[in-house]
Amino acid sequence: MYEFETIKAEIKEGVGKLTLNRPESLNAFNEKMTSEVQSALSNFARDENIRCAVITGNGRAFSAGQDLKEVESDTSFSDSLTRRYNPIIVLISRMQKPVVALINGVAAGAGMSLALACDFKIMSSTAKLLQAFIRVGLIPDSGSTFFLSRSIGYSRAFELASLGNELCADEALKLGIVNRVFSQEEFKEGSEEIIQRLVKGPTKAYSLLKKAMNFALDHDLESTLEYEAYLQEIAGRTEDVNEGVKAFTEKRLPVFKGR
Repeated sequence: MYEFETIKAEIKEGVGKLTLNRPESLNAFNEKMTSEVQSALSNFARDENIRCAVITGNGRAFSAGQDLKEVESDTSFSDSLTRRYNPIIVLISRMQKPVVALINGVAAGAGMSLALACDFKIMSSTAKLLQAFIRVGLIPDSGSTFFLSRSIGYSRAFELASLGNELCADEALKLGIVNRVFSQEEFKEGSEEIIQRLVKGPTKAYSLLKKAMNFALDHDLESTLEYEAYLQEIAGRTEDVNEGVKAFTEKRLPVFKGR
């Protein structure tokens, strides 16, 4: 268990769980929270005992985004993004293990960006997504333009970003923004089942999978095929592959070690 003021971070049975913990402010990001999120994610990335990272919020929100009470007339938005938010998105993208967003409530602005950056997104049926930036005269940031346009295409992404309408869970699922939607009653149990599948899976393969899919977004077929072959050679030399093949021939479920 790590000690923080604005978040909770704990490790349990292979899961590193980060909970945004400013419920009185709908888990809006202040300076302290972005710093602590960076620190916790860096710890998760280095800890070999963690095979899956989870990000969620305490209370009725995932995160309402930037705490506007901190924004002043001379605020440098570029500095804030470069120093505070962008490192968080890069940490998630480069983390060599799957990162799951448990969207328990509203995810707005940078809160939605944080959720979009995660590899697997699970949403409560009562939660909402909101590209809130346009409502205060800003454009989406913290990776939203990257992840949203790639997941649903330019036209849909522009619509959400320009109109700033709330998106319910069923609509988010239909558009392909999130992977699963569970009712409030089933949210904890349904999420845990998926998390445990990831924890017990071949962690090194997940890491290589993230690299391969991110590479494929911006490269042609020939380059992607070459990169796949390169990464597959690395995957093929892991202990988990030996276990997977052995389990297949013995007609049993594999017991992966993440190595």
